[in-house]
Amino acid sequence: MKRLHSTKYVLACTAVLGCAVWVNAQSSRPVVPKTKKDVARPGGKLPGNVKIALVKVADGFYDPTNVASPSDGTGRIFVVERVGRVQIVNKDGSRQKEPFLDLTKINPLGSDVQTGFVEQGLYSLAFHPRFRQNGYFYVHYASLPFNGDGVIVRFQVDPRSPNVMTPERINGTAKVIMRIEQPYYNHNGGQIEFGPDGYLYIASGDGGWEGDPLDAGQDISTLLAKMLRIDVNTEDNDTIPYKIPPTNPFARARDERLMQLFGVTEVDFAKIRMRVRPEIWSYGVRNPYEFSFDPKTGDMFVADVGQNHWEEILYQPKESKGGENYGWNRMQGSWCHPMSGPNDVCPTVGVLPAGEYPHEVPYPGAQPLKGGHGCSIEGLGVANYGGMKGVYLVGDWCSGRVFGLGWDGTKWQLEELAHTALQFTAGGNGEDGSVYAVNCYCFYTSDRGPMANPPGALWKIVPANAVPPGAEVARTVQQQVSQVTPGVGGAPQFRHPLDDKPIALNMHPNETITDQVRQFVRTGKNPYRGNTAAIAAGKAVYMKWCGACHLEDGTGRIGSNLVDSTYSYARTSTDVGAFEVIYAGATGAMQAFGSRVTQDEILKIMAYLTSIKK
Repeated sequence: MKRLHSTKYVLACTAVLGCAVWVNAQSSRPVVPKTKKDVARPGGKLPGNVKIALVKVADGFYDPTNVASPSDGTGRIFVVERVGRVQIVNKDGSRQKEPFLDLTKINPLGSDVQTGFVEQGLYSLAFHPRFRQNGYFYVHYASLPFNGDGVIVRFQVDPRSPNVMTPERINGTAKVIMRIEQPYYNHNGGQIEFGPDGYLYIASGDGGWEGDPLDAGQDISTLLAKMLRIDVNTEDNDTIPYKIPPTNPFARARDERLMQLFGVTEVDFAKIRMRVRPEIWSYGVRNPYEFSFDPKTGDMFVADVGQNHWEEILYQPKESKGGENYGWNRMQGSWCHPMSGPNDVCPTVGVLPAGEYPHEVPYPGAQPLKGGHGCSIEGLGVANYGGMKGVYLVGDWCSGRVFGLGWDGTKWQLEELAHTALQFTAGGNGEDGSVYAVNCYCFYTSDRGPMANPPGALWKIVPANAVPPGAEVARTVQQQVSQVTPGVGGAPQFRHPLDDKPIALNMHPNETITDQVRQFVRTGKNPYRGNTAAIAAGKAVYMKWCGACHLEDGTGRIGSNLVDSTYSYARTSTDVGAFEVIYAGATGAMQAFGSRVTQDEILKIMAYLTSIKK
């Protein structure tokens, strides 16, 4: 990458702010935010009039957690499944029948992968930069034998069978690179990726629970709550499986040395950190589940999952020497932590994010937002096509929104590019530079295991004007939905709650269309309203399926309230509107109901919700 001769790069490091590369205003290169007002939030506008669509490539993936490309000329896309398998999607979009990697059958006692909670499992896959020559690839997963500790393991493909790793090949080539102790079952981070410098970067969460009770974010003696960087290019007979890159910010900070009290500057003393982990590249992150490098510039973007109120995107320019402190748990994005209100005052600790977006409730006591919010950020990849230049795309797990973060030459812009029906879990760049995304229908608060949820899919993000003919495109929420009053002037017309298109009420497998359903379809009025037996039956179905995201009283656990005006769909004040939301699904996990809840059961759920309306 060329540096402009008129540009001055300044590396600033302090105990409070950490390290950041700042660029003067004359540069077209992005600037690390210095103040809270420099942080981009929803409502921005990216250069290039960006319009995108998500085109389905393949489906049938159970709780997918990562997308990776070997960049070996084959055009293959590798989709990681939480249970411990990796599937191959060929260049033509066909899916290989047999998994490329299956870690559920290598241990005679059962799977090697811990999946006891929705945040545990096989996290990610990374291919060595010289994969075409050496066949090395690396995975990061929660180890069942090690009680959920994260293990990073190298394997080597058999050139005679490059599409399938046999159990014998898996065990015969396994080389454990690192084990990260995990005190709790959440906030494990998980992404691994080789940077443009050839080193392996590892995203490690703060170890779990909530609020960082271990204070791992600011503790440089632990690998938790860090971005790590290691050199895996060691000989197999070495006593250690990796080396510390000599340019790591703390590479020599804990070297043993003679004590010298005088004649040493304070700057030199400040470099001594006898308990630091030299693997640390940056610190003060909460749960960096996904991150990406811009293939054009080498800049790094990190999607750091937030806690209760804000999601953040961290930016590290290629020129950085590492050592950034991103503030957790003293900060939550550009906001104070813990947060008590919109006007909290606290010292700014760490390097500010480049972009952030709020939860539905952006601070304690706030009124729920009507749009532009989410609950869990999932990094997808960096786009350099379709009018986008270095735009980091992220998807939200709860809201289905896709945001793009980009630099307009003067400041950061965060634009909502799509509001889909998808529950995003991860993404990655393909060999051609395209950004891919995967979705699940997984239930966070009542995890049913990695194989019990309906399968998700692999999606390719394309310019809106480049959708192939006949391709399946992800549904998106329209800004205006029909206000037609159902039940007036004949039978109501049922419409999809996302795009307002008519929907056909097809019979589901093994479903009996009852007289009550027929009556409802004719009149738009729920015949089960006030029926005590139906209400009790509806509550049972509700607690079985809806209770994953909503509480017994109809309020939101993860999703919106179901008993008041916070519904985001305009027609939910009517029986038809409520039926449409449950039947067709609004966003995220609700899409799974289509094959699990009958129309008669939906009417009973509605009767139950009506009975508890406030």
